[in-house]
This record gives sequence, C-alpha cells and structure tokens, in this order.
Amino acid sequence: MAHASRRTARRRRLGTALREAREAAGISASDAAQAIHTDNTKISRIETGRHRVTRLELETLFALYEVADEKMREWLIALAAEGNQRTWWRGHSNRLNPDFKELLTHESDAARITAFQSQLVPGLLQTREYATAVIRDVSSHLTDEDVDYFVGIRLARQEILRQKNPPQYLVLLQEGAIRQQIGGPIVLADQLRHLIAMNRTPQLTIQIVPFYQYGWTAAQGPFTVFSYPKPLDLEVVHIPHLGGSLYLEDDEVIRKSWRTIARLKAAALSSAQSAELMESIVRELEQHKRGA
Repeated sequence: MAHASRRTARRRRLGTALREAREAAGISASDAAQAIHTDNTKISRIETGRHRVTRLELETLFALYEVADEKMREWLIALAAEGNQRTWWRGHSNRLNPDFKELLTHESDAARITAFQSQLVPGLLQTREYATAVIRDVSSHLTDEDVDYFVGIRLARQEILRQKNPPQYLVLLQEGAIRQQIGGPIVLADQLRHLIAMNRTPQLTIQIVPFYQYGWTAAQGPFTVFSYPKPLDLEVVHIPHLGGSLYLEDDEVIRKSWRTIARLKAAALSSAQSAELMESIVRELEQHKRGA
C-alpha cells in the first residue's frame, strides 16, 4: 500500500500512455504484471492513474512494450517522477482533502500559471487579513484556531512566488474582484496595495478586465491553467466548484481555455493601466475612511 495514491492529472496521463503502449505492443495485462512481479490489479491501477510506478518498473515496461523512442521514454519518465517541492504540506495531509493536495502539487510543479478570477483575489496573492475574511465567510463553522490554520496554509502556498525559479504567473481579474470589500475597506485597500507591489515583480502580471467588458466575462467562471515545461509538455485546467475541483487535461478543454484567455487578455487593461485602476480604488477607499 506504500505506493497506492490518489489520481492526479500527471498520473492519469502516464497511465493512459502506458496502456496505449501496451496495447500497441499486443501485450496482455497479465504479461505486463508478470514482468514487474505484480498482479493484474496493480497494472489496472497504474493505467488508470491510481498507483505510482517506480523507475525500475517503468524501465521494465519500456523493454516489454518495445518503447524505443527516446523522447517518448523521457516524457514518460518525467510524468512518473514526483515533484521535488511537494514536501512542505505532507505533515498536514490528514487535514487537507485530495482535491486541494492536487492543487498544491500543480502550483509547486508548474512552470507557468494562468488564472482568471471573477469574484476574489486568487489565494496565491491574498494578504493574511483578506484570506482570513474569505475563509471565515466561506467556512463559517470553523473555529478561530481552524481559521488561523487554513490561513497559514494559504500563506505558505505563496512561497512558490518567492523561490529561486518561480513560475510565470498571469492573473486576469474581473473588476468586481478588486472592488468587493471583503473584510471591509481597510482590508481591501491593503490587499490592493499588495497586488500593486506584486505586479512590479518580473514573473507576475496582473491585468484587470474592466466593468464595461462585463457582458461576456460574466459567463466565465474562475479557472486556472497549469503549464509544464518539456519533456512533460502537459497542461492542466483547474476548475473549482462547490463540491470540490475538476482537473482536466483533455486537448479540447485546453484549447477552449486558451481561447478564453486570449479573449480576456484582449478585453483587459494593460498591467500599468490595471495598477492605475487599483491605485484609484485605494484612494477612494482612503477618502471614504477619512469621511467616515
């Protein structure tokens, strides 16, 4: 049971590729199982992304399936590899659900993150006070201790933006997300100042889709595309919903997501204009505070 694990987009892609290679070689699941000294159940779990495959097992299957193409082998090895940066949350695994752990995996491993949010500032960019307000609102049943715990997890996620080789991060925000006074005007003003400061870093771009473009962006729910470099050559779309999250790597979903991102970017203000808009909102909030 040491290697039994949840399905992730990476493991699903690996499993599908291994099944296709096995079938193309005319090898039965029983023969594959025998080659790596296991049973048909494990082969099925590997091919459906529910079980890890070791490097030794992978090399054995390459030989059995006659996978000679070096690029294909390199790609499959990269898919099978566990990320190097997935350690910080392992001590918290019993309190984090599988969907959220997959999100942490993608955030830690992706070379590029492209996100659209229509209502909230993304978790990777939230201040402590803003995150506290969001978590209290969404999960009103939590104790103060629980809220502090999950805020700490959210802030720990943000370390990926401060590491030596951070992912390129493009954030497209509908204007309502930077005007909604979550936590009150003081919390929002501090949050916007944080966004303005982060928007100056070379790996991060924040662009606002203004209200006058609302006609079609209203129909777009939040989503994030995680892009992996070669040899993985993998992209995954994360779509949050009330029951959890979807992680999709279907080619058509990926194409549709990038078409949507292209339209959002065309409708959005430039990075500099977005900063100016956020600065103007901060001034409005400060004037309101003085007049209160």
